[in-house]
Amino acid sequence: MKQWLDFIPLVAFLFANEKYGIFAATAVLVVCSVVLYGYLWLREGKLENSQRITLVATLLFGGITLALHDEAYIKWKAPVIYFLFAIAFLVTQFLTREPLIRRFMGTILDMPDALWKRLNLVWAVFFAIMGGLNLYIAFHFDWWARFKVLGSMGLMMAFMVVQLLLLQAYLREEPEGTTTPQDKETP
Repeated sequence: MKQWLDFIPLVAFLFANEKYGIFAATAVLVVCSVVLYGYLWLREGKLENSQRITLVATLLFGGITLALHDEAYIKWKAPVIYFLFAIAFLVTQFLTREPLIRRFMGTILDMPDALWKRLNLVWAVFFAIMGGLNLYIAFHFDWWARFKVLGSMGLMMAFMVVQLLLLQAYLREEPEGTTTPQDKETP
C-alpha cells in the first residue's frame, strides 16, 4: 500500500500538466512530494532510500525548472532516477555480498544465490532501459508527461508481473516474520 502512495505526486503532476501546463505541474509535483514525504517521515520516522532519492531529485530538478523557467530540467528527473537505480543494482551486484533485489524480495522468494544475482542484473538492465526510454521520449515527443506517469507505471507493473510468473516456483509459502492463526497458542 505504501508504495502506491509514491504515485500520488506523479498523478497530480499529470493532471496539472494537462490542465495548466508544465510549470504549474512542476510546482504541484514539488508541493505534493514535500507534503507526502513529509507526512511519511513524520509518521514512520524515516524515508526509504528510493523515497529520499525521489524527493531530492524532485526538489532539485523541479526547483531548477521553476527558477529558470525551463522545462528541460524536469524532463531529466525520471531518467536520472532510473539511471541511479540501475547503478545501485549494479553496485550491489559486484561490490556487496547481497544483491539489492534480494533485500527487496528476499522475504517472498527463496532462490539460489546465482539466481538472485541474475535477477539483480535484470533489474539493473530494466532501470537502465527505462532511463533511456524516458530520456528519449521526454525530448522527442510532446506526450512525454503521459508516458512518464502512465507508460512508465504500466511497464513497471508488467515487468513485475512477468517476473512473479516466471519465479512462482520460488515463492515462499509464507513471507518471513508472519504468523497464521494456527501458529498462535490458544489460552
